[in-house]
Amino acid sequence: MTLPFAAVLCDFDGVIRFYDTAETARLERAAGLPEGITSEIAFARERDLPALLGKITTEQWVESIVTGLSELVPEEQARRLGEEFASAEFRVDEDVLGLLRRVQAHVPVVLVTNATLSLEADLASLGLTHFADDVVSSARVGVVKPDRRIYEIAAERAGVAPRQCLFVDDRRENVEAAEALGMTGVLYGGIADLEKALDMIS
Repeated sequence: MTLPFAAVLCDFDGVIRFYDTAETARLERAAGLPEGITSEIAFARERDLPALLGKITTEQWVESIVTGLSELVPEEQARRLGEEFASAEFRVDEDVLGLLRRVQAHVPVVLVTNATLSLEADLASLGLTHFADDVVSSARVGVVKPDRRIYEIAAERAGVAPRQCLFVDDRRENVEAAEALGMTGVLYGGIADLEKALDMIS
């Protein structure tokens, strides 16, 4: 079988892994805060970038979230919210995993993700330590999407040229950066997007 790409580079969160945010939302409502404010604070560039670059631990990132929340609610509530947000349960989309495993019969699959230093432990907890042919974590390589270098590293790990890669991500800016390097991009909004890109895999 001849495929139009020699490797699949795939995001993790928002494509394979999804979080249960119901308890965080409940705690926000109970504290009189707008839903989503914890996420907004957590992912503010000044807080999450050091964690995504591996410059601080996940625990230090949580402390920075608590500090931000403490400006809005008492410290006890802020800590409960921050810790719940960081420890929220997550699941994988088994259908997406199934598709990617079928792809692996033909080409390598490399995870390319903006992640904290906890990624390896998370993969292990999901039984996915050995799922991908390689994992390019921003916290380990010291560069985050959409910086072109992380895509180049992923292509190098896959052993192919960027133009031979299919790149899948749920954020438009990340897909556009991959396409600028000559990769075929898939903006992921649901499994149908991945199925369409991979419909030549039998």
